[in-house]
Amino acid sequence: MGSITAYESAAGKRYRVRYRKPDHSQTDKRGFRTKREAELFLASVETKKATGEYIDPTAARATVDRLGRAWLVSRSHLKPSSAYVYESAWRLHVEPRWGTTMIGTIRHSEVQAWITQLSDGTDTQKPKSPTMVRRCHDILAGVLDTAVRDHLIPSNPARGVKLPRRNSREHVYLSNEQVAALLAACGPHALIVATLAYTGLRWGEATALRVRDVDTKRRRLSVVENAVYVNGAIVVGTPKTHERRSVPYPQFLSQPLVEACSDKGRDGIVFDDGRGGYQKTPTMVTNSWWDRALAEAGLPAMTIHDLRHTAASLAVSAGANVKAVQRMLGHASAAMTLDTYSDLFDDDLDAVADRLHAVAISSVGKMWANRPGNEETAVR
Repeated sequence: MGSITAYESAAGKRYRVRYRKPDHSQTDKRGFRTKREAELFLASVETKKATGEYIDPTAARATVDRLGRAWLVSRSHLKPSSAYVYESAWRLHVEPRWGTTMIGTIRHSEVQAWITQLSDGTDTQKPKSPTMVRRCHDILAGVLDTAVRDHLIPSNPARGVKLPRRNSREHVYLSNEQVAALLAACGPHALIVATLAYTGLRWGEATALRVRDVDTKRRRLSVVENAVYVNGAIVVGTPKTHERRSVPYPQFLSQPLVEACSDKGRDGIVFDDGRGGYQKTPTMVTNSWWDRALAEAGLPAMTIHDLRHTAASLAVSAGANVKAVQRMLGHASAAMTLDTYSDLFDDDLDAVADRLHAVAISSVGKMWANRPGNEETAVR
């Protein structure tokens, strides 16, 4: 237990509480006006020590900068592209505002004001997108969550703030005819565009394909690597979900893929840059071959990733169910596929109603038809 002693100050008699912290080092707190106040404080300290809820007052002096860098290092499990966008958001937006701030002094209202400034552009910079604002909040809140778990602060002041709503961009779905027009305008890039449009591979997954990943007998593509352009360099790693998958491709792509693999070793890149290396995403530069092909085909502006949405749409129109589309696209679950492409399955709802009608008409339908007054509205 601690001790309470009285002392004289310029303002009169005051009380000091001496106690040991959980690490057994001694500290004190002074300035209590009455002995009762000092006793209540000491009792609360002992209770928090016993329950593991004790917060060292000096720990709250740690700065966001010091904790933030350690938090970023802990994100090493993220894909390189994701890790980079978090590091960039930290460096450009979070650290300049909060880096030198002691975590114990951060207030909920200050965090809310900062979120508003990022969203409105009142921080002397142009407004940030809802995605960027949420990413910046994720970083600060994540750092403070760690501080709470380490018993540096009692609660996280970044939690519960109002965040901007994400702007969901409508998916672009091309028809088979539009894909054909696009392929005709893509020239030497037609094969990779066709592969993206009819398999749903991500650009990085397609550009990372090697000859050994193409099974011409079963018409399958083994997705085992992902080549992503990150901060000026191509980084090769596992697919986005870290899961390998086998994706079927339509028969009309068989011969073109065989030709693309010819004269290359098993480790050769199928869709290389002409020099045996990885291709960069065409949408990263203006007036690329992709932009010119869209214009020539008379199609609206879209990213090459939109071909993934087209693949989902064409698969559903060909009769694929949710589970098949999930496996083709490499989604973590069928629920994710439904959340992303729920609009593609609207027609299935009508089909369900029609099938329910067909199986129920012989029993339930007759029951309703035989009710008094239903002679004219009987189900047929």
